[in-house]
Amino acid sequence: MEVLKIPPHDGPIFSVVDMHTGGEPLRIILSGYPEIEGDTILAKRRYMRENFDHLRQVLMFEPRGHYDMYGALLVKSEIPEAHLGVLFMHNEGYSTMCGHAVIALGRFAIDYGLVKMLQSPETQVNIHCPCGLVKTYVEYVHGRSGRVRFHSVPAFTFSTDFSVDVPGHGKVTVDIAYGGAFYAFVSAARFGLDVCSSMTRDLVDAASAVTNAVKAQVKLYHPESKDLAFLYGTILTDGSDEFSEEPTANICIFADAQVDRSPTGSGVTARIALQYHKGHIQLNQTRTFKSGTTGSVFTGKAIEETQCGDFKAVVVEVSGKAHYTGSTSFVLENDDHLKNGFLLT
Repeated sequence: MEVLKIPPHDGPIFSVVDMHTGGEPLRIILSGYPEIEGDTILAKRRYMRENFDHLRQVLMFEPRGHYDMYGALLVKSEIPEAHLGVLFMHNEGYSTMCGHAVIALGRFAIDYGLVKMLQSPETQVNIHCPCGLVKTYVEYVHGRSGRVRFHSVPAFTFSTDFSVDVPGHGKVTVDIAYGGAFYAFVSAARFGLDVCSSMTRDLVDAASAVTNAVKAQVKLYHPESKDLAFLYGTILTDGSDEFSEEPTANICIFADAQVDRSPTGSGVTARIALQYHKGHIQLNQTRTFKSGTTGSVFTGKAIEETQCGDFKAVVVEVSGKAHYTGSTSFVLENDDHLKNGFLLT
């Protein structure tokens, strides 16, 4: 039996490699998309959103994906030092940064020959994300890739102790910080919840209510591009913001109530920037961040002060481990009325 034979189909074949980082899935799309036009990575993001959003739904939605599927399309970068460019996708659209995906893509770039000069014990892989160039450092020992750390774009605190009216919860005080994407931060205890033991649906409902309130009441701004100035989601924390050797837990609800299984790489970046801004941590103090959903961990630390426009910012190093789960080819048949994907809500 020819187990690898491509089945009957109409149209393109989508070849993908699936990975996960701390439980959070990543579907790396190798082929099947038309060429994505645009002179810059942000222009390509706009072009894909305006012209090929139906393909996002094909690969992220059921029956090929699921409500919480996450994807990455490899594209050409306009930056000469980049080894690859990437556009991120999820259940609602397209994000500007994704730390768990960057960690996975670091390994992938090594293993699939996107980097020609491999070095031990680490090989540098430059990944051009919509938020900017992210430098990763991939463990490479005895011909095998391993743990990955990345250095973020400038991360900064946008606002602290901002009060928003959240329907059903009254006034809620949130912090807003940027780590390649903007997040609102609030302790889960404010809603009588625990990020590690409460029902996921209750955490999703609380975080989504905060996200909707902040979007309606706060106008975000990013010095480099208006394309970066949107709230990606809300991160509920265990309230442990002072430096400690013990892990601090959080759960990120992003896009359209999508639940991150990992500690959230860009969220860790933003949370480190927030803790540094508040004086809770110093440069090169490493904190461990635990996912409230899976218990998987990332580490993070602020390694350098910098600026982002008028914002005092830091470069953050985040470290984690990604694993492969498989590779496959997806097809469509014209007489399949569900071929374009669907979600259960």
